[in-house]
Amino acid sequence: MKAHDIHIAGVGYHPFGRFPGTSLKQLAATAALAALDDAGIAVRQVDAAFCANAYAGLLNGQESIRGETWLRGIGFGGAPVVNVENACASGGTAVHLACLAVASGQYDTVLVVGAEKMFVGDTGRTLAALANSADTEVMGQIGLQFSAVDAIRVREMMAEEEDVGATAFEWVTVKNHDHAVSNPIAQYRKPLTTEQVAASRMIADPIRLLMCSAISDGAAALVISRRPGRGRVRVRSSVIASSPWRLEPGDLPGPTLAADRAYAAAGIGPTELHLAEVHDAVSPAELMHYRELRLCGPGEVARMVAERATALGGRLPVNTSGGLNSRGHPVGATGVAQLIELTLQLRGDAGPRQVPGARFGLAHNSGGWIGEDPAASVVHILEGGR
Repeated sequence: MKAHDIHIAGVGYHPFGRFPGTSLKQLAATAALAALDDAGIAVRQVDAAFCANAYAGLLNGQESIRGETWLRGIGFGGAPVVNVENACASGGTAVHLACLAVASGQYDTVLVVGAEKMFVGDTGRTLAALANSADTEVMGQIGLQFSAVDAIRVREMMAEEEDVGATAFEWVTVKNHDHAVSNPIAQYRKPLTTEQVAASRMIADPIRLLMCSAISDGAAALVISRRPGRGRVRVRSSVIASSPWRLEPGDLPGPTLAADRAYAAAGIGPTELHLAEVHDAVSPAELMHYRELRLCGPGEVARMVAERATALGGRLPVNTSGGLNSRGHPVGATGVAQLIELTLQLRGDAGPRQVPGARFGLAHNSGGWIGEDPAASVVHILEGGR
């Protein structure tokens, strides 16, 4: 979808982490009110709300009307609430639907809230909920969890990309923890060393514990409007793709389909990007996404790592927020939080992790697993005007 008249007018969040005394309603309300305040509008000025969540039914006991329960307490009523569930891509999907709603002319200003409460005192129950974001009839029969699927994909990349292995995986993990140090949203704001990463427990070879995204509580919100906000950040394109049938050698994976369509709709190519936020559910996946999103060509991943191209100060910083690995991964909030980071960067408000002169940013949010690909791949391209 081409969306040149759609702006991100405000951003807000509740920090990501472990908040045992904070309810899902409180997380969501905190982010929503912060986004409204950043946009300089009152709740009564919002025409509709799109609320993203994946696991409240399984973990918190709230089904069906999640968004309505979140926003009632801040005075939202009368206007429609659309509840969005699309695995780890729930947040990006909610933003996509909100952009469509504004682009249609039906609404002038909408609120997007993504929230998840995953710390429920039972890690096994949380992991079981996550496992339901695949085809349960298939995955249940073969006994694979997402970490095993990620490990298979990473090993496939290792076979195709010369000199990409443990050293690269440790580097990208450390890089993103360094980026997260100055991000007030982030769950983990302490730097790591490569030695710490290498010594952490093996989860599914070659993925180690410190390479895995964290279970998190948190919320993120955006105000999307036909009227520009501070920094005049606009949505150049918003695309979602489901897992394709890949029947022939060379058929493109879902993230590449979404990215290609997003570049075409935005009227720019990957070489014109100044930064990107990608879905690193395990940190080595970031390296796979360099290829899938055409940030580099086949066989060029090792060179990207050797040049430190995707670190702050490099030619194309990736996951300046810390990514899922360090920022945290409260599933319904993740895709929204990626766009908060891009908006702050494009407004010049990112502080010590600011990318100088940033004008174009890409966010890639994936969810679930079916066939050979994520069940959903969402790509947004934003442009800052300042």
